[in-house]
Amino acid sequence: MELDNPGVRTEVEAAFRRYEDALVSNDVETLDALFHDDWRTIRYGHTENLYGASEIRSFRRNRSPNGLARHLSRTMITTYGNDVATASTLFHRDSAPGKVGRQMQMWVRFPVGWRIVAAHVSLIDG
Repeated sequence: MELDNPGVRTEVEAAFRRYEDALVSNDVETLDALFHDDWRTIRYGHTENLYGASEIRSFRRNRSPNGLARHLSRTMITTYGNDVATASTLFHRDSAPGKVGRQMQMWVRFPVGWRIVAAHVSLIDG
């Protein structure tokens, strides 16, 4: 298995950037599209455990669009073969001084493109 194939990595980096842009602009339609539409897709958040794409969609539609701006650091994207990748990053929000957010995603290539199948977001003291 090849790790970090440059072409595959470029594709996942683009999908990750698309996700980040959608997140901070609260583009719910794009966020929904980037999560795999399946009951096995999971997102663990700051205060919620979401099982299945429908729970993730509901969360996105009901959350406040305020305070979403953030700054990323230490972003690491690793590809495993041609169809699986992880994306990990730290984030900082002005609305959460003294805190550091952590985000990890597992991306899988499907016929429709790269989709998140598992995500974990947490916030800790900086």
